[in-house]
Amino acid sequence: MSRARRRAELFGGDESAPRFATPAVGAERDVLVGVLGAQRATLEAKCAGLGAAELAERSVPPSTLSLLGLVRHLADVERRWFRRALAGHDAPDRYATPERPDADFDAATDDPALVAAAWAAWREEVAFAESFTAATPDLDLTGKDSWRGPVSLRWVLIHMVEEYARHNGHADLLRERIDGAVGL
Repeated sequence: MSRARRRAELFGGDESAPRFATPAVGAERDVLVGVLGAQRATLEAKCAGLGAAELAERSVPPSTLSLLGLVRHLADVERRWFRRALAGHDAPDRYATPERPDADFDAATDDPALVAAAWAAWREEVAFAESFTAATPDLDLTGKDSWRGPVSLRWVLIHMVEEYARHNGHADLLRERIDGAVGL
């Protein structure tokens, strides 16, 4: 008979080690970048080992929330804050449009090519964000967002941690519903 365990005890093993090895003390940039990196890795862990159909599986009707929708949504979120707001690029959303503002979720289907494209887009946006952040000498660098107005790199990093943490909570529930996996 196995003993009852708390969910927190399920986060262990070699596969989880990099997510929990981020600095807890030190320079502000290192801590922020480390925590954001851990949140990004958590999203990947929640999706690991699933096929296209499972990634596109919806939570509960009428919601269109899915793990694949989260990947697509977070690709657009990364793009918005790092490319558009901070770097000043003309970079429209990859998925959402004025006509279909929730296309990141609504159009997330189990087509394997669509899944591969979503992961490629997310990884491209994360790579840009990481490169941009590393090359920026000061967390006070300010860009402009159509919703928030002036935003600093510091604020964007904090906001991204918040965004991933919220959606990783969704991912926890989605993954548990799909195959019962917890503590990934």
